Amino acid sequence: MTSDGNPYARFRRALDTGNEALVTAAARELPRVALDDALRICLVLRGGDPARYERAAVRWLGRFALEAGEVTIDDLRTAADALDALPHRAADAMERLQRLCMARGVA
Repeated sequence: MTSDGNPYARFRRALDTGNEALVTAAARELPRVALDDALRICLVLRGGDPARYERAAVRWLGRFALEAGEVTIDDLRTAADALDALPHRAADAMERLQRLCMARGVA
């Protein structure tokens, strides 16, 4: 461990900066990125390269499908629509995603 703290603490500080490069570098240091943290990464990436955001959003959607409890096709549609809206209407999209995650036990 360095004087900067543990890898997760560095990751959380990087998220607070909103800097894509810092966030992705810090995430690479983690043994595993939790689903809620992966969504936070999507939030950071939404304003940058659209293709990079799209890849992160699709990965998050796939993980949500596998990790959440009793996910339905409608849940996936709702999540995909919210992820599609995230770059343009972040507050509304995050609210929908948070409600969905809480309903499926991944809050």
